[in-house]
Amino acid sequence: MSTSESSPTVVLVDDHAMVREALAQLLEEEGIRVLGQAGERHEAARLIAATQPEVLLLDYSFPGGGALPLIESLRAGGNPPRILVLTVHESLHYAVRVLEAGADGYLIKSSAVSELVDGIRAVHAGEIYVTPKLAGAVFRHLRDGRGERTGVEALSTREFELLRLLAAGSRLKDAARVLNISTSTASTYRTRLMEKLKVESTAELIRFALENDISG
Repeated sequence: MSTSESSPTVVLVDDHAMVREALAQLLEEEGIRVLGQAGERHEAARLIAATQPEVLLLDYSFPGGGALPLIESLRAGGNPPRILVLTVHESLHYAVRVLEAGADGYLIKSSAVSELVDGIRAVHAGEIYVTPKLAGAVFRHLRDGRGERTGVEALSTREFELLRLLAAGSRLKDAARVLNISTSTASTYRTRLMEKLKVESTAELIRFALENDISG
């Protein structure tokens, strides 16, 4: 993919059409060309393959499993676009997850338009961009978290996503459908969650998630 500095090409992925349209208009006004929009994972994958954008701007949560599996599949495929996650989640845990999955940046939706443009241009230029509200915490975490992983950091991507969905009020079978796994597999993940987080019930899992800003 080319990396024309003057006008990055972008694909937007967000399940809210009005959000996508507003973002597209803002970016076009800033000289950033929007090649297309998608509202769910499989549509996004097809669009990215067809248009070959330089930057992928995506929400954290959308149908088809959300950002993490899409990021991982793009990285596994080779020659992915630069990836900037734009989300409402002002949480260290979410930021670390997407960066470890292979994203190039993390930005929250309450940021100013100028910050969004800066973030897109930064990842387009090959940099890692983290919203200033979380940058210090993220870099401290990455610096200090080199030992054995415990608690939230010990969770797999699927386990983390199941915890997030349960905390948001999803029933186990509904969470399984979102994650594209069977209910029995989701039940196994829930058991692992309880073991790793040292809790004894789904209610305690949910309380843990809410106390650690993991929901939605």
